[in-house]
Amino acid sequence: MSALQQPQLNRFDAEAVRRDFPALDQIVNDNALVYLDNAATTQKPDAVIDAVGDYYRNDNANVHRAAHALSGRATAAFEAARSKLARFINSAGTEELIWTRGTTEAINLVAGSWGRANIAAGDKVLVTELEHHSNIVPWQLLAQEKGAQLVVLPVTDRGELDLDALETLLDERVKLVALSHASNALGTLNPVEAVIAKARSVGAKVLVDGAQGAAHWPVDVQALGCDFYAFSGHKMFGPTGIGALWGRRDLLDAMPPYQGGGEMIERVSFSGTTFNSLPYKFEAGTPNIAGAIGLGAAVDYIESLDRSAAAQHEAALLDYALQRAADCGGLTRVGAPQRAASIYSFLVDGAHPGDVGMLLDQQGVAVRTGHHCAQPLMERFAIPGTVRASFSFYNTFADVDRLFAALEKARRLLF
Repeated sequence: MSALQQPQLNRFDAEAVRRDFPALDQIVNDNALVYLDNAATTQKPDAVIDAVGDYYRNDNANVHRAAHALSGRATAAFEAARSKLARFINSAGTEELIWTRGTTEAINLVAGSWGRANIAAGDKVLVTELEHHSNIVPWQLLAQEKGAQLVVLPVTDRGELDLDALETLLDERVKLVALSHASNALGTLNPVEAVIAKARSVGAKVLVDGAQGAAHWPVDVQALGCDFYAFSGHKMFGPTGIGALWGRRDLLDAMPPYQGGGEMIERVSFSGTTFNSLPYKFEAGTPNIAGAIGLGAAVDYIESLDRSAAAQHEAALLDYALQRAADCGGLTRVGAPQRAASIYSFLVDGAHPGDVGMLLDQQGVAVRTGHHCAQPLMERFAIPGTVRASFSFYNTFADVDRLFAALEKARRLLF
């Protein structure tokens, strides 16, 4: 137990919540698991696991069009999940919520459909130095195809967006700004509202990568004022392989289909094809029905919690980790954003992140090491990668203590 006093939060009972997540109750390498890799993927509560299992046990059928009972039940659950997710982000309607495999596919959909139709030679797409590869590479490919220019907004030594540079980079040639709600590598919570307002002033559209957003705080796409918002189910306690793209209806209506096949058509003939209405125009083929139903259950679970108290608990975990790090010594935090999601990204002085991660795993502590699919950001800080401990509301202060006890042992073994 740390000599530091652990914060006391009476409004949120993480010990009770963690009992809903069966994967957290296991032994790894002869130690009770401490799971601190939530920025990569979150664990799943029983309610989500049960929802997926119930679909396969009882209602397994393809959705839409079929005349039998199983398909009717599956369709009802599938579309109910869409309604839950649309309400969860305050979409103006369910037709603006498109199922995808996750954030990556959602961004690629926008690049491949809106981008190809609206980006021309000489235009610019602005991204930030904080971005995940999924919010860089699709725009690079589009820029190469169209003869457009990819413009990069730098970050400061604190790991925050350089808003002064934004003033000089934004001009009327910028047609799209793509930025993360929060950095997956450093936790930086970006001032998305301010960036959106500045982008609007030059007529640019804005896509927000919300992969690190929806699990941590309420998202209101109408209040944000963005044009597209992409996010993943597996980072918000839902299944893998499911996510969504939210887009403004007028933009989605004008965009050409991204893929061709079943479901996205109204009528097909060899003389021509007419396309389905939203959102189905962008949902070719059999969807991840079980995944969507599971994500709907995840939304129900999140909304059953006191989200404000959960967010305060996560913030307290990060604050406590930073206090422990200062007390420990020999650790260097990468970036020091004033506003951050519950991510502690750091280096052990004199050690490679991969070696540290391996030694932590031997003690049952799961963290992520490496470049976190953010190699340009790592190059900005001239490092190969970091050790990243990312917290969720089911983590406890005892988990933080276990992390630092494991780090102390790792340092003894390394040095």
